[in-house]
Amino acid sequence: MQQSLSHEAAPARPDARCFLRSGPGRGLGARAAGVAVALGLGLAVAAAQAAPASYPQRPVRLVVPFTPGGSADMVARVLADAMQVPLGQAVEVDNRAGTGGLIGAEAVARAPADGYTIGLGTISTLATNPVMLPKASRIEPARDFVPIIALASLPSVFSVPPSLGVRSFGQFVALARSRPDQLNIGSSGIGSIGHLLVLRMNAVFKIQLHHIPYKGLGPVLSSVLSGETQVIGDQFPSSAAHVAAGRLIPFAVGAQERLPALPQVPTLKELGYEGLNNLAITWFGLIAPKGTPVSVVQTLNAAANAALDDPAVRRKLQAMGVHILGGAPQRLNEMIEDSTRTVREIVQEQRIQVPVDR
Repeated sequence: MQQSLSHEAAPARPDARCFLRSGPGRGLGARAAGVAVALGLGLAVAAAQAAPASYPQRPVRLVVPFTPGGSADMVARVLADAMQVPLGQAVEVDNRAGTGGLIGAEAVARAPADGYTIGLGTISTLATNPVMLPKASRIEPARDFVPIIALASLPSVFSVPPSLGVRSFGQFVALARSRPDQLNIGSSGIGSIGHLLVLRMNAVFKIQLHHIPYKGLGPVLSSVLSGETQVIGDQFPSSAAHVAAGRLIPFAVGAQERLPALPQVPTLKELGYEGLNNLAITWFGLIAPKGTPVSVVQTLNAAANAALDDPAVRRKLQAMGVHILGGAPQRLNEMIEDSTRTVREIVQEQRIQVPVDR
């Protein structure tokens, strides 16, 4: 995980091929002039619909599929504030938590494809849920969304409260093995990336943590601070203040290299768990309902790239340990495909039972 803040500039015009498929051409003869005129008028109407004038003309709603207080919410709010200047309209965050992000994702998929409802997509909602949830409940990214931009990736930190007496990874594993099914760990819901991490941790560490699903990472963090759970795997930004204050003791991080803020804490990759380490590095992107006009997506992409390029935004995200991505929409498509492939491989390797439709 690269901890230095970097940004890759987006092309001025994102490749529209990731949104539309061209249809077969049709020739028109001289004797079909009337049809040609009618067709031309129809195409003009369609073009007007595909390229709304002066977008946006009112505030844009940004649906975050998790509760306030978690890293997804924190990143979304920084971005929403910064996008208002290039868009010339407010970007209002709307938290729609539940079912591992599925409720928020559905809210975006079912919204009008006019650019006034967009969503924060994550590795959970766009890669894990489509694999882990029953088919009838799934959101299918290729069917339901168009990509706007890949925003950022984040490291994770694995921690316990001081009362547990754990100060290292080895001590954590030893304690967990001695107390099977007695240590609680939360996730943002069944089928979420956090849920998959728990299953993977149990398998590779040869332990048995007891999984408790919540409606977002905010409640997960609250649960470990209150003593309801004893272990947490959280995105670093939302746990950082509690780690710094000594309310949580980190024993490992999911990152490509040690975090500057936690130089004494090893990565899971260092400890010999590269696959788990990669799974623990999460990412965020912006999505819109399928059918959103290309010109609107381009406007949103340009505004998001401008926000990510703002020095004040860069400083805020850097303080969270965020690695900025940015660029053209296709980059998010590629990330979704790569992460989905990884999740499928883990499900097969670990023989995880995926729920079936009833």
